[in-house]
Amino acid sequence: MSYDDVREVDPAVADALVGERHRQNETLAMIASENHASEAVLEAQSSELTNKYAEGYPGERYYGGCEFADDVEELAIERAKELFGADHANVQPHSGSSANMGVYFSVLEPGDKILSLDLTHGGHLSHGHPANFAGQLYEVEQYEVDADTGRLDYESLRETAEEFEPDMIVSGFSAYPREVEWERIQEAADAVGAYHMADIAHITGLVAAGEHPSPVGVADFVTGSTHKTIRAGRGGIIMCDEEYADDVDSAVFPGAQGGPLMHNIAGKAVGFKEALDESFDEYAEQVVRNAEVLGETLQDHGFSLVSGGTDTHLVLVDLRDSHPDVSGGDAEEALEEVGIVLNANTVPDESRSAFDPSGIRAGTPALTTRGFDEEAMETVGDCIAKVVDNVGDAEVYAEVAATVEDLCREHPLYE
Repeated sequence: MSYDDVREVDPAVADALVGERHRQNETLAMIASENHASEAVLEAQSSELTNKYAEGYPGERYYGGCEFADDVEELAIERAKELFGADHANVQPHSGSSANMGVYFSVLEPGDKILSLDLTHGGHLSHGHPANFAGQLYEVEQYEVDADTGRLDYESLRETAEEFEPDMIVSGFSAYPREVEWERIQEAADAVGAYHMADIAHITGLVAAGEHPSPVGVADFVTGSTHKTIRAGRGGIIMCDEEYADDVDSAVFPGAQGGPLMHNIAGKAVGFKEALDESFDEYAEQVVRNAEVLGETLQDHGFSLVSGGTDTHLVLVDLRDSHPDVSGGDAEEALEEVGIVLNANTVPDESRSAFDPSGIRAGTPALTTRGFDEEAMETVGDCIAKVVDNVGDAEVYAEVAATVEDLCREHPLYE
């Protein structure tokens, strides 16, 4: 893609777009929340639906001329329901955080209580961090993972729930590498009469493909992102039983949002169709296998993994034992210099600042999209270890950068 029309109007933006295309082609995207959408999804998202206001829902719009917008949104809804076995799906949220807002607004009042996973233990800002709207509108108590095992302590969670008496328990994560036992969290919610919202933003694709247990039909509400492990249009989704459908829909519009981003919903529809193909199940299975191999390779090099491994698409590395003088920020910066892009991340019982934490988080969805298999992931793990073992060594950086270049050339992305 040359962006010739953009270049004619705005060469500076065209240069940035071309630069980004080259950056994605020539580096390894290992931020666990990132992926590479197909050309079909990208094309749908850049369609003329960008121009269309469609406030409301299919068949009940506040504007005319919405017949094709209705078609696209209805396709996205029906495909989401088929993928996840959901009674009701709202595909209008602009992001996973917007989806969470829609759920909160549907059944909670300001000042109500939320119990959620602590951010430094793998939770998300929108689960109640004080800097986020959720932490500002609601009274929030947080549960943690077990410091020794790095896994959720369901008994402790239930005890905290019985003491705190929340109106809603939020499950799900942004940096937790193990399967979640949704039923056990639902039991805690039932015990205190709380709603249960399961946030599957990171594992939406793994759930759709059966690579992770589904909370749909277990939790009252399920939210997610549509552009991480599922490779659809960028945005969010809410799923729930029919009894909550009207409340959720009115909380999203007009409660939290105005006009939906119909071009992104078109991308969701296309991406969901791709995910309904059996090849997507093979992809999701490979994502998990690649993460397992990446984690094992790093362990072979002496790195410590939170929880000792992974069941999902991500590994969370705690550098404090193996590299006490290297922060997550140091590692992130060094790896980006050689073309490996991941992020510094807090770890349980974090001892450093959240702005320069003790861990790094690495994901495999994007590399798997490029066709990386177990052998390639071993090479990637070796590269990560070599750089973190030798932070600041220009000779090592040059050697690893050449390997990364070879990997990118062997697994082309957008040609």
